[in-house]
Amino acid sequence: MDTFCPCKAGKIWRMNPNKKYSFPPLELLSWSKLPADGIDTEADHQRTMDDLVRILGEFNVAVSPVKIHSGPVISCYEIIPAPGVRFEEIASLDKNIALGMDIQSVRVIRWPVPDQSVRVLHRPVPNKATVVIEIPNRKCTLFPVTLRDIIESEDWASTQAEIPIALGKNIAGKPLISDLTQMPHLLIAGATGTGKAVCINSLITSIVYHKTPDDLRFVMVDNTNWDLSLFNALPHMLMPVVTECPKAISVLNWLLSEMERRYQIFAEVGVRNISSFNHRKEHAKTGFPIADLLPAPLGEEQIPDRLPYIVTIINELADLMLVVPAEIETGIARLAQLGRAAGIHLIAATQRPSVKILTSVIKANLPSRIAFQVASQVDSRTILDSNGAEALIGYGDMLFSSPGSSQLVRAQNAAISEEDTLSVVEYLKRNGPPQYTTDLM
Repeated sequence: MDTFCPCKAGKIWRMNPNKKYSFPPLELLSWSKLPADGIDTEADHQRTMDDLVRILGEFNVAVSPVKIHSGPVISCYEIIPAPGVRFEEIASLDKNIALGMDIQSVRVIRWPVPDQSVRVLHRPVPNKATVVIEIPNRKCTLFPVTLRDIIESEDWASTQAEIPIALGKNIAGKPLISDLTQMPHLLIAGATGTGKAVCINSLITSIVYHKTPDDLRFVMVDNTNWDLSLFNALPHMLMPVVTECPKAISVLNWLLSEMERRYQIFAEVGVRNISSFNHRKEHAKTGFPIADLLPAPLGEEQIPDRLPYIVTIINELADLMLVVPAEIETGIARLAQLGRAAGIHLIAATQRPSVKILTSVIKANLPSRIAFQVASQVDSRTILDSNGAEALIGYGDMLFSSPGSSQLVRAQNAAISEEDTLSVVEYLKRNGPPQYTTDLM
């Protein structure tokens, strides 16, 4: 017989404790595919550096080459401007550089930049200011980085993250893995066809490779009625994918009620957050006696052994904001402000990054951002508060901004095909059907 966690906001069902949970094997995921003509060689990179120095010289901008950092899709070319050459002179020639090299775009940034392989500041030449120009490789494939590349890496195996999510590989070729509990909410935005939907699929799939339904549950809102529907059979689903705007409001209200209920449970037990609650019997700590502030105690039978994390995914935020902007903005703001300690995290995505959709209130409460290619600098500033996303090349090329850091990390998103996603979902179905909450059924 299945057991469940009773709570005022609804019943969050648990898997049968007597049945062993089966994680999906890695063989269900595809490898990355190399281009038919191979990858860029050292000679290819050197030729690109020579072209860069030559093109800048044609505009009377003298520079000296320093170092080349090769990546899976984008490589970094460090140069030292000659005395008297301003950074703005080089940055203003980005379109001319792209034209001279017959590529889509380049991105010019100044030092300091993070050495993304070891996450410390890297200065190649002491006491010299350098300029970094990010240039696409000459040879590239459609899926240069796949989810399997990340999940099979040592970084994923050794991660201590509570909810690890596989973002991709940075321009140094190092896996980019983040902890959703530390983010703690994520905004994803980009133009149509640049990799936003694939990114959402890879984030969901990477989570189910690490968490059971007893550990984490999903709530998904998808007004497109297509992208997320294939996850309906996941045992991690707390309710079927919501495809109607009115019901999305009910879902947000339910999440807020569940959040308040969890805080009441924490106060009764004497803990601060979901992590302390789930490990309270291991550490045997009493916490803070604040239960006297609450109007009514819960009773021992209403306090579960564990509470699952809840990850809420909104696929197209713009549709909701155009129909019921006030309710959505208020609900997201309150959930984002207080949801972290209760174990409720939000991932919101949109392909229309305008100020009417990404309001200052929503942006302030979604501190982690992923930007895919956009049409203009205005759209880039709307998402990231800085330029750069307009110079991306598409096909999963992205900029990641994490809270507490002023640096943008350029990366190639971990791709996953629809066939691989369906294979993972089909495999997980053997663990049993999803046990939905009863309140919103």
